[in-house]
Parts: sequence; structure tokens; C-alpha cells
Amino acid sequence: MNLKQGNVRLVSQGLLLLTATLQADCARSFFARVPVVLMTAETRDHVDAKTKHKRKSSDSGQKFWDRMAEGYSKQPIKDVPSYEKKLEVTRRYLRPDMKLVEIGCGTGGTSILHAPYVESVHATDISANMIEIARKKAEEEGVENVTFERASVEELSQERESVDAVLALSVLHVLEDREGAIRKVHRMLKPEGLFVTSTVCASDMGATTKFFVNSFFRAGQFFGLLPKFCAFTKTELEDSFKKNGFDIEYEWRPSADKAAFIVAKKRD
Repeated sequence: MNLKQGNVRLVSQGLLLLTATLQADCARSFFARVPVVLMTAETRDHVDAKTKHKRKSSDSGQKFWDRMAEGYSKQPIKDVPSYEKKLEVTRRYLRPDMKLVEIGCGTGGTSILHAPYVESVHATDISANMIEIARKKAEEEGVENVTFERASVEELSQERESVDAVLALSVLHVLEDREGAIRKVHRMLKPEGLFVTSTVCASDMGATTKFFVNSFFRAGQFFGLLPKFCAFTKTELEDSFKKNGFDIEYEWRPSADKAAFIVAKKRD
């Protein structure tokens, strides 16, 4: 086994162990593309450099999850009671006439489970292989009101105020631009639309979690094998929602070392 293969195996095992530790439902990565409009040459050069960095990170994340897709699809849910509670709480807010978008749908399991409760689901993921598996699942289960698309957050093309609810489980902590993603979701939601998230707030967690974030994730990022992982507190996350036009409707966290589940409503 050569050095590169060894590095891939190391960070792959580390990510799987971290995912199990955090009890994450579907850790995903999406990355922003910075628009270049009416700026000075100096500013343009700065943004171009930043954009190239983000695209490199996005490519690394996409390639990683493409490699992991088949094995990921066979992994059992680590914390079934928490997952089922999140499903149940989410369904309290769903209606048969709703249009739902899921960001970071993985292999489509959650989108398929929510499909009977809404008019339609448009599920997206950065990994083409994840999307291929999701489409096969939906076809096998006879679910016809779910569509799947390989897309990052910035590639989403929903019109302004065209969506009733957006779902993002284990997404915000692996985004390059969390604030930008929240603003984008705000724009696509109808008035009083819902943003349902489950987010790892690593800065609130214990030493074990911080060790994996600081070692395996950073090693993977250094070798260009893993996407960015952002550590922040639940308070910081809630502040991001509030300052970008959302009110917190519901918040639940089974313990300090688990993801924070939040239902936020678009403010009038």
C-alpha cells in the first residue's frame, strides 16, 4: 500500500469513526461559488483566488462521497430513536400541499420517508453516486413525487419564495459559507417557510470530538481528501439563523455530544 492509499484509508476510517461518534444522520458537504460582478481588479483577483480554493474543496468533498456512496448506503442509522424523533417533529410542520427541498440528501432515505406527507420533494446532493443510489431506492419503493439532482447549495436554482420548507440534516457544519447558505435558503422560502436542520456544534462537545475534528479532518483537508469541517457553538448557529431572517420555532438536542435539531421559520 503506497503513501496516498494509506492517507485515504486513514482519513476514511477517521471520518467514519467521527460520524459514528457524533451520531450524524448524513454528513454532507456543499460549497459556495463566489460571483464576480463589477469589482476592481484587486478585488477580482482576491475573489478568484478564494473561488478556486472553494472549488478545490468542493471537488475533494464530491470525490470523497462518490467513493463512499456504496458503503454509506449500507450503514445502519446509528441513533434510531433520535432519527425517528426528528422525522416525527418535522412531520408536525408538513402539509399535503407543500413543496419540500432537501439539501444533502445522501442516498435519499429521509426524502423518501417524508414524501407521503407533502406534494413534492426535490432532493439534492453534491455526490453523483449518492444521487444515483437515491433514484434507484425511490424507483424500487414506488415513490413518484421525489426528484433528485446532483447540486451544491450555490447550484440550486429554485426561484425566490417558491419553496415551503427546506431540510438540511448534518449539512451546515461542513459548509464553506454557512451564512451564505442560510441566506440562500431564506430567499427560496415562501413567507413563514420552514428551514429544518440537524447540525453538529463541535465547539460545545467533548474532548473526543474535538480530537477527531482537529486530527483526522485536518489531515484529510491537508491532503485534499476531505471537505472543510467548521466548529461552532449552538448559540453561534442560532445567531446565524436570527440575523439572516429566521425565528427559532423548535430546538432539541438529546445531549451535548449530539447534533442540534432546529426548526426555524422565515420571519415576516
